[in-house]
Amino acid sequence: MEQTKRIAVFPGSFDPFTIGHKAILDMALPLFDTIIVAIGVNSEKKDFFPIEKRINHILSIYTNNPKIQVETYTSLTIDFCKLKNAMFILRGLRNTTDFQFEKSIAQMNRQLSPNIETVFLVTPPEYGHVSSTIVRELIRYGADISKYIPGNID
Repeated sequence: MEQTKRIAVFPGSFDPFTIGHKAILDMALPLFDTIIVAIGVNSEKKDFFPIEKRINHILSIYTNNPKIQVETYTSLTIDFCKLKNAMFILRGLRNTTDFQFEKSIAQMNRQLSPNIETVFLVTPPEYGHVSSTIVRELIRYGADISKYIPGNID
Protein backbone atom coordinates (compact mmCIF):
# COMPACT_ATOMS: atom_id res chain seq x y z
CA MET A 1 0.00 0.00 0.00
CA GLU A 2 1.39 3.37 -1.04
CA GLN A 3 1.92 5.89 1.74
CA THR A 4 0.10 9.20 1.28
CA LYS A 5 2.35 12.25 1.26
CA ARG A 6 1.83 14.50 4.26
CA ILE A 7 1.29 17.90 2.62
CA ALA A 8 0.68 20.98 4.75
CA VAL A 9 -0.30 24.47 3.70
CA PHE A 10 1.16 27.32 5.77
CA PRO A 11 -1.08 30.26 4.78
CA GLY A 12 -0.48 33.93 5.44
CA SER A 13 0.42 37.26 3.92
CA PHE A 14 4.06 36.98 5.06
CA ASP A 15 4.38 40.72 4.52
CA PRO A 16 7.18 40.37 5.54
CA PHE A 17 8.26 36.81 6.46
CA THR A 18 9.62 37.10 10.01
CA ILE A 19 11.78 35.06 12.38
CA GLY A 20 8.53 33.89 13.97
CA HIS A 21 7.27 32.48 10.66
CA LYS A 22 10.65 30.80 10.13
CA ALA A 23 10.55 29.26 13.62
CA ILE A 24 7.12 27.72 12.96
CA LEU A 25 8.18 26.45 9.54
CA ASP A 26 11.41 24.97 10.93
CA MET A 27 9.48 23.18 13.71
CA ALA A 28 7.03 21.79 11.14
CA LEU A 29 9.64 20.44 8.71
CA PRO A 30 10.06 17.04 10.43
CA LEU A 31 6.27 16.58 10.56
CA PHE A 32 5.45 16.88 6.86
CA ASP A 33 6.76 15.66 3.51
CA THR A 34 5.91 18.95 1.80
CA ILE A 35 5.00 22.37 3.21
CA ILE A 36 3.49 24.89 0.85
CA VAL A 37 4.02 28.43 2.11
CA ALA A 38 0.83 29.89 0.65
CA ILE A 39 0.84 33.65 0.25
CA GLY A 40 -2.73 34.86 0.18
CA VAL A 41 -3.42 37.57 -2.36
CA ASN A 42 -6.17 40.00 -1.38
CA SER A 43 -6.90 42.64 -4.02
CA GLU A 44 -8.65 44.75 -1.35
CA LYS A 45 -5.51 44.95 0.77
CA LYS A 46 -2.49 47.18 0.16
CA ASP A 47 0.69 45.12 0.34
CA PHE A 48 3.86 46.52 1.87
CA PHE A 49 6.26 44.27 -0.06
CA PRO A 50 5.44 43.09 -3.59
CA ILE A 51 4.46 39.41 -3.91
CA GLU A 52 7.57 38.60 -5.97
CA LYS A 53 9.84 39.99 -3.25
CA ARG A 54 8.10 37.92 -0.55
CA ILE A 55 8.30 34.75 -2.66
CA ASN A 56 11.99 35.29 -3.40
CA HIS A 57 12.76 36.09 0.24
CA ILE A 58 11.22 32.85 1.50
CA LEU A 59 12.76 30.78 -1.30
CA SER A 60 16.19 32.26 -0.58
CA ILE A 61 15.96 31.09 3.04
CA TYR A 62 14.95 27.55 2.05
CA THR A 63 16.90 27.32 -1.20
CA ASN A 64 18.35 23.89 -0.30
CA ASN A 65 15.19 22.40 1.16
CA PRO A 66 13.05 20.52 -1.36
CA LYS A 67 10.24 20.13 1.21
CA ILE A 68 9.41 23.85 0.99
CA GLN A 69 7.34 25.29 -1.84
CA VAL A 70 6.08 28.86 -2.09
CA GLU A 71 2.89 29.68 -3.98
CA THR A 72 0.23 32.36 -4.09
CA TYR A 73 -3.53 31.89 -3.96
CA THR A 74 -6.69 33.98 -4.12
CA SER A 75 -9.29 31.46 -2.90
CA LEU A 76 -10.38 30.27 0.49
CA THR A 77 -7.47 28.51 2.20
CA ILE A 78 -9.51 25.32 2.50
CA ASP A 79 -10.12 25.31 -1.27
CA PHE A 80 -6.41 25.85 -1.92
CA CYS A 81 -5.67 22.86 0.35
CA LYS A 82 -8.03 20.69 -1.67
CA LEU A 83 -6.43 21.84 -4.92
CA LYS A 84 -2.99 20.88 -3.58
CA ASN A 85 -4.13 17.61 -1.92
CA ALA A 86 -3.01 19.00 1.43
CA MET A 87 -4.50 17.30 4.46
CA PHE A 88 -3.10 19.84 6.94
CA ILE A 89 -3.18 23.58 7.55
CA LEU A 90 -0.22 24.80 9.57
CA ARG A 91 -0.72 27.77 11.90
CA GLY A 92 1.53 29.44 14.43
CA LEU A 93 0.31 30.72 17.77
CA ARG A 94 2.03 33.55 19.64
CA ASN A 95 -0.52 34.10 22.39
CA THR A 96 -4.06 33.44 23.57
CA THR A 97 -5.44 36.11 21.24
CA ASP A 98 -3.98 34.22 18.27
CA PHE A 99 -5.45 30.99 19.66
CA GLN A 100 -8.99 32.41 19.95
CA PHE A 101 -8.86 33.80 16.41
CA GLU A 102 -7.27 30.69 14.88
CA LYS A 103 -9.58 28.31 16.74
CA SER A 104 -12.63 29.90 15.11
CA ILE A 105 -11.10 29.62 11.66
CA ALA A 106 -10.05 25.99 12.30
CA GLN A 107 -13.57 25.09 13.41
CA MET A 108 -15.07 26.69 10.31
CA ASN A 109 -12.55 24.90 8.09
CA ARG A 110 -13.43 21.59 9.78
CA GLN A 111 -17.09 22.16 8.88
CA LEU A 112 -16.15 23.00 5.30
CA SER A 113 -13.81 20.02 4.95
CA PRO A 114 -13.69 17.54 7.87
CA ASN A 115 -10.75 15.63 6.41
CA ILE A 116 -8.34 18.60 6.50
CA GLU A 117 -6.79 19.07 9.94
CA THR A 118 -5.41 22.34 11.34
CA VAL A 119 -2.12 21.88 13.18
CA PHE A 120 -1.11 24.55 15.69
CA LEU A 121 2.51 25.10 16.67
CA VAL A 122 3.46 27.51 19.43
CA THR A 123 5.98 30.20 18.56
CA PRO A 124 9.12 30.08 20.74
CA PRO A 125 8.79 32.63 23.57
CA GLU A 126 11.67 34.75 22.29
CA TYR A 127 9.67 35.45 19.10
CA GLY A 128 6.23 35.87 20.66
CA HIS A 129 6.33 39.65 20.29
CA VAL A 130 7.31 39.65 16.60
CA SER A 131 4.62 40.24 14.00
CA SER A 132 4.66 41.39 10.39
CA THR A 133 2.57 44.40 11.42
CA ILE A 134 5.15 45.53 13.98
CA VAL A 135 8.04 44.90 11.57
CA ARG A 136 6.32 46.99 8.87
CA GLU A 137 5.94 49.82 11.40
CA LEU A 138 9.64 49.61 12.25
CA ILE A 139 10.49 49.80 8.55
CA ARG A 140 8.26 52.87 8.09
CA TYR A 141 10.26 54.67 10.78
CA GLY A 142 13.66 53.53 9.54
CA ALA A 143 14.47 51.20 12.45
CA ASP A 144 16.87 48.27 12.08
CA ILE A 145 14.79 45.13 11.41
CA SER A 146 17.67 42.70 10.88
CA LYS A 147 16.98 40.78 14.08
CA TYR A 148 13.32 40.24 13.13
CA ILE A 149 13.73 39.13 9.51
CA PRO A 150 15.61 35.97 8.50
CA GLY A 151 18.02 36.49 5.63
CA ASN A 152 17.77 39.55 3.43
CA ILE A 153 14.45 40.76 2.04
CA ASP A 154 16.02 42.96 -0.65
